[in-house]
Amino acid sequence: MNKLGVIQIIDSLNTGGAEVLAINIANSLSNEKGVNSHICVSRKEGELLNNINKEVGYLFLNRKKVIDLKALFALKKYIKANKISVLHAHATSFFLAFCVKVIAPNIQVIWHNHFGNNINLKGKKLQVLKIASLFFRSIIVVNEDLKKWSIKSLFTKNVYYLKNFPVFVNKETITKLKGVKDKRIVHLAAFRQEKNHPFLIEAFQQFIKLNKDWSLHLVGKINKDVYSENIIRLIKNKGLEKHIFVYDSCLDVANILNQSTIGVLSSKFEGLPIALLEYGLAKLPVVVTNVGECSIVVKDNESGIVVESENITQLSEAFNLLANSKEKRDYFKNQHNNNVVETYSKEKFIRQLVKIYTA
Repeated sequence: MNKLGVIQIIDSLNTGGAEVLAINIANSLSNEKGVNSHICVSRKEGELLNNINKEVGYLFLNRKKVIDLKALFALKKYIKANKISVLHAHATSFFLAFCVKVIAPNIQVIWHNHFGNNINLKGKKLQVLKIASLFFRSIIVVNEDLKKWSIKSLFTKNVYYLKNFPVFVNKETITKLKGVKDKRIVHLAAFRQEKNHPFLIEAFQQFIKLNKDWSLHLVGKINKDVYSENIIRLIKNKGLEKHIFVYDSCLDVANILNQSTIGVLSSKFEGLPIALLEYGLAKLPVVVTNVGECSIVVKDNESGIVVESENITQLSEAFNLLANSKEKRDYFKNQHNNNVVETYSKEKFIRQLVKIYTA
């Protein structure tokens, strides 16, 4: 019996939710008896490279421009040589998948839409995606809003909502968090505008007026851009260098979360953030903004605290409540952990995904 050949396509291996999920899928599929699993990185290798299992076929294209014929035909050659029939494109890599479909019509393209803010796409970006969607066999989304938007705005008939799943691949214990033990708040997110670090910093500044021993730990990719520079400057200008610590990308996520006391996400937009699920897997009580699928994952005052985006007082008070009640922290972390383990499992995800591939 021939194995099903599947290749994940992602732009880079920098630390981020879409990148982590693409690797988790490729690794998990490599353990499925009837699947031959591969992953293709189109533009840039990164920190996550070592997280790919040896059993997963790997291709790096080093793509230099939007339409890179050398990279395109290298991918086509790899697909043919490895008898791949399903191309699973993540996030912005849909355009490369579309180009492959044009020159290799028999390939089946699945697009995985990770970004909650895509519902606000307009102009040229939306038009390009609409055209490409004519060539998708299916679309996978990470929340109900994206599903509704995809059905309404794009031309692909088959749209599926699959719940992300968390896995701790890296078991190393390299990163040592600063600050006082049992008084650390962790924010696991790349330095991007939608993650809204300024809002988090403002709320934390209010919080530490009455909770001076607590610290905030910003763990995530720092880009060489104005946003990242502004965040570093904001921390310095507010004189918070002894309370807020920045770590850039770290691979030992489980180790970092094991040293943390509270997990937070302060985003303006989200799909279904992997970090929120990782907090649950690590048994952290969480505070999260009411965006994307976050309030579905975390029920307010049942398995964590949900606050409105940009409401500094709400976020500060949520920190204060958890910081001063171990009973609340223990209750919320156990509820969140139970929910993540039962609802967002790898086994459920892979079972549903293979059905989509073979439908």
